Amino acid sequence: MKRNAIRELIHWKNDEERKPMVLKGARQVGKTWLMKEFGKSCYEDFVYLNFDEEEELSSIFEANKDPRRIVELLSLIAEREIVPGKTLIIFDEVQECSAALNSLKYFYEKANEYHVIAAGSLLGTLLSQPKTYPVGMVNLLDIAPMTFDEFLEATKPQLFSYYETISKDRTIEEIFHSKLLEAYNNYIIIGGMPECVASWVKHKDPARISRIQHELTEIYENDFSKHNGRINSGRILMVFRSIVTQLAKANEKFIYGAVREGARAREYEEAIEWLVSAGMVNRVYNVSKPEHPLSAFDSLSQFKLFMFDTGLLKHMAGIDNSAILLKSDYQFKGPLTENYVLQQLTGQFEVAPRYFADKRGEIDFIVQYGSDIIPIEVKGGEDKTAPSFKRYISERSPKYAVRFSKRSYRRDGAVTNIPLYLARKLGELI
Repeated sequence: MKRNAIRELIHWKNDEERKPMVLKGARQVGKTWLMKEFGKSCYEDFVYLNFDEEEELSSIFEANKDPRRIVELLSLIAEREIVPGKTLIIFDEVQECSAALNSLKYFYEKANEYHVIAAGSLLGTLLSQPKTYPVGMVNLLDIAPMTFDEFLEATKPQLFSYYETISKDRTIEEIFHSKLLEAYNNYIIIGGMPECVASWVKHKDPARISRIQHELTEIYENDFSKHNGRINSGRILMVFRSIVTQLAKANEKFIYGAVREGARAREYEEAIEWLVSAGMVNRVYNVSKPEHPLSAFDSLSQFKLFMFDTGLLKHMAGIDNSAILLKSDYQFKGPLTENYVLQQLTGQFEVAPRYFADKRGEIDFIVQYGSDIIPIEVKGGEDKTAPSFKRYISERSPKYAVRFSKRSYRRDGAVTNIPLYLARKLGELI
């Protein structure tokens, strides 16, 4: 299955100021596959080193700081020459060997002709502590579950070919609109975890998908229990399990009391930071003013937490597939749709999405596009625009205003209605 991140990695390969690359992201999002595929398709050869499976590798890095000596020894282990620029060196599960992680600094400073890429489980939590890795000496790339366009290319390649042709102000024929909405509904159920998508392509069995999602959720929760840092693993688990409840509230702002009665911020804020750093949740801040630059107006005590994968959120919420496929309305539809939209918006713009809420109402998401601020309304069906969105447009007259819904692509006065299946194309369509 193709991943958009390959384009980023090709750009990295060709960059003269390239640093060793570190991939961040939750477990099972496809980092290992991506590194190997990149090595196969873009290099003459690659050498794959897994520090979890081959613990004895650590001794090489612990005894040597000279990157050329390290390469010499790795060549002996791999039984072939490692050629600068032609052989990709892959460090997987690099969190198991701090000396290997630290060696990236020496590769950058003394042997940058070698192309080195690294990844590992929960690596984001290590990288959030600058003392544990070479700050400024590596390039970082976030790897997330498959976005809708990646899912569509894997599951419906011919429909993806049509999707690729959709451009600004182009009419979408009704037959294709219906097919793309059907694919969107499937994505809500399956999500973007590569194992789930691969299973769907091979078996088309929703029961298998549910089992995989259950197993993945257990893997993540076991990771919390294995966490031996200074952050209480029980609190991480409690925050993770509260996300469905948090999103189901009318006011979706994260409430510590919904984790545990009487809970306070200081007890759980480190657990939240851990989940964000691990790539398990996406945090969206409220802004006091929807103005440029957005980050200057963050209300740090007011935020929402969303799951990093919509399919897993749907599974954790216990939503039956028939509700999504057959019913026009069901409980939790709004939060699930918002989670989907955020998953598609993440990484599209230089500034991460925010939301805007005051006493008079709420705007689901706010995106910074250059110096313009785009208000976004999310509708799970063909619902009419909310009064707060209309009021925002009337009072602020934004250059762009977007409503995501199941309606077809069209302009409704000051608002551009974009079908939910095109959320990943927002930057192209405005």
